[in-house]
Amino acid sequence: MIRTMAVVGTGLIGTSVGLAVSRHGVTVHLMDRDETAARTAAALGAGVLAAPDGPVDLAVLAVPPGRLGQVLAEQQLRGLARSYTDVASVKAVPERHALAGLADASSYVGGHPLAGREKSGPLAARADLFEDRSWVLTPSEATSQETLNRALETIALCGAVPVLMDSRAHDSAVALTSHVPHVVASLMAARLQDAPREAARLAGQGLRDVTRIAAGDARLWGDILQSNAAAVAGVLRELQADLSDLLAALNELSAAPAGDSSHSSHDSSHGFARLVDLLDRGIAGMGAIQGRGAARAAGPVRLRVALGDRPGELARLLASLADFGVGADDVTPRSAGPSGLEVELGVALVRAEDVLRRLARDGFESADRTDRPAERRSAAGGMLTAVTP
Repeated sequence: MIRTMAVVGTGLIGTSVGLAVSRHGVTVHLMDRDETAARTAAALGAGVLAAPDGPVDLAVLAVPPGRLGQVLAEQQLRGLARSYTDVASVKAVPERHALAGLADASSYVGGHPLAGREKSGPLAARADLFEDRSWVLTPSEATSQETLNRALETIALCGAVPVLMDSRAHDSAVALTSHVPHVVASLMAARLQDAPREAARLAGQGLRDVTRIAAGDARLWGDILQSNAAAVAGVLRELQADLSDLLAALNELSAAPAGDSSHSSHDSSHGFARLVDLLDRGIAGMGAIQGRGAARAAGPVRLRVALGDRPGELARLLASLADFGVGADDVTPRSAGPSGLEVELGVALVRAEDVLRRLARDGFESADRTDRPAERRSAAGGMLTAVTP
């Protein structure tokens, strides 16, 4: 059982780890070469600044990938912890360098929590940052079971879901799902630097959604992209091929005779067909990561709530769930026959009871499903039901 921990690096992730495990009584020692960052994390309640008197159970190294090997070797040499893990978003190259410099490779297991924000630094940290999010571990052949167990316990304390992967497979996956999206967001945001004033006045939510993650720390992301350069380049080459095809289609459409704007002529053009094919593939890709239309925030606990046919009930439900981060995109409406509308949503296991209490307090009734094992009666006399598949 983990009773003591050291967090080396008190940025967004390191401070969030400290906040999360401190809630469970773990004594966390905060370390950072930036004294202000460490003091800020301590003031938030993520841990204490005092160095441990002896080895802690686990040290979490929240440093950039390029510094991981050096920091890990230094901390193991000083005897900081019995076991070590990290939170770097690139695994293969940093781990290879780290393991090469270790006297005892059995005490280390690579890690990467799939959680973050566009903001950086300890002030952006949250105790619930990891709840219901995947947290990858990449044990090597040398990793001891004791070290793996300590990392798994930390993931549980943070409310995350452990995923064991090979380092190279991890890096290929995050190149597609995280690193290249950041590059694309940065490229689009860079186009705005010299945008005319008229364009800035027309900027809407779509543009903000596309460019939001470009606000991440530039030096940190430079380190990440450098550490995963080969995998990122591979995805970008595929993206380059799609862009070339898109440009060819747009050039064909722009070269059409002036005034020829009939719907049928566009539908029959090769360029238009290629354009629609790309957009259709984008829709299919979104379906793949969203479970073909399932709620984005679907968690291990599914809730089904009957709304009846009273006007405004869905808006009232969303208002009740706003504090839990549930929005319109996270619920799936379904027709309930003569009784009106019902919705399904998923919530994290750690939040299910709080959500049920809130719904009961606000008088919502669930669909009457007898196959649901867990029930809570609402204030209005109906049933609020949760099911864990």
